[in-house]
Amino acid sequence: MSTPFARLENEIVDHRFKGLPPDAEGRTVGALAAERRCLYTGGFTTPVLTLSAEAVEHNLSSMERFAARHGLVLAPHGKTSMAPQLFRRQLDHGAWGITVAVPHQARVARAFGVQRIFLANELVDPVALAWLAGEQDADPGFRCVVYVDSGRGVELMDAALRDAGARRPLDVVVELGAPGGRSGVRDARAAADVAAAAAETATLRLVGVAGYEGEVPGGDAESVRAWLDGLCELAAELDKAGRFSAADEIVVSAGGSAWFDEVAAAFTELPELSRPVCAMLRSGAYISHDDGRYRDITPFNRVPHEGSLLPAFRLWAQVVSQPEPSLALVNAGKRDIAYDFGLPEVQAVRTPDGVVRGGHGLVVGKVADQHAFITGTGEVPRVGDWVGLGMSHPCTIFDKWPLIPLVAGDGTVTDYIRTFF
Repeated sequence: MSTPFARLENEIVDHRFKGLPPDAEGRTVGALAAERRCLYTGGFTTPVLTLSAEAVEHNLSSMERFAARHGLVLAPHGKTSMAPQLFRRQLDHGAWGITVAVPHQARVARAFGVQRIFLANELVDPVALAWLAGEQDADPGFRCVVYVDSGRGVELMDAALRDAGARRPLDVVVELGAPGGRSGVRDARAAADVAAAAAETATLRLVGVAGYEGEVPGGDAESVRAWLDGLCELAAELDKAGRFSAADEIVVSAGGSAWFDEVAAAFTELPELSRPVCAMLRSGAYISHDDGRYRDITPFNRVPHEGSLLPAFRLWAQVVSQPEPSLALVNAGKRDIAYDFGLPEVQAVRTPDGVVRGGHGLVVGKVADQHAFITGTGEVPRVGDWVGLGMSHPCTIFDKWPLIPLVAGDGTVTDYIRTFF
């Protein structure tokens, strides 16, 4: 019987996948991986995005240890990579399940057998809710938890699930937001109203509270901790009011990639509740980390004794023009490079004969659709040289590349990571 992962291995290599060797066209992805080609001499074309096999493994292990040390369950946000092969590795490293933001992402996760999904968003689309009800009814082992933040949302969900003939209630958590922030109720009174509305339905089961501290306006350690304390207090208040009477456990969830140390500290101080607590962390960017924003904001900068993360991405592009002595143009631009959180860094230069040097003194000054402009005080690379770029923001790195070589430290390509955006 063919499994979804086997079908990935059997996918045919062709023009859809940037950077792969032209002479591999017609092979399966699995057959190409088995060849263990060298990234630099195996026929790969530029630009080509790579993931470091060692860095990915380090990051998986580091966050697994952090969560276990603090009594947290990890439900990493899958929207970062949208790569089921990486989902599987996260689950193998102890993740409770996978977080998603929209129904399409949930469908991808389900297609690859994910049994627990945390949908960290409001869901009022009747078609998507009917699909979700069908998934639950067809698979008793599948569980999905969804945000709610309004009585109107509860009303729409209830109507859609009743129309779909849902046989199992859908687990929901009240989302707590912040004034001026994103979605989520703004205060405890509004949360109580939403909880009461959910309790009046037969289609929803209230199981906890959740939110995202990364959207607290002007977020700093003090304001984030205050918000987290408010989330914990909300859980206690709703529990005292008996709102979780149908739940087996009480979910209390938060956590992006900037404040997971504060999440761990706040959740450690949760009061005793009427049911076991599932303290859930949803960080996602850790799996690849980066060479920009997340390198700068990771909590491991504040608590280095707790762990570390390594940047796993490197984009290799080639110098195709040097129209001025101090300017080199490489053949990667906005179609290939994440640039929403800053321009990439020049990290390495590799000459055609295999000599590698650092990118000291070189900068990417700007990017066009298919070019990046490299200048600076360092030795400007020559036409034909490969340039290794480090980038910021995993979410917008992954989504430009449908098939990404996973590369060992010696340059051997050991696998290919398929994304679904």
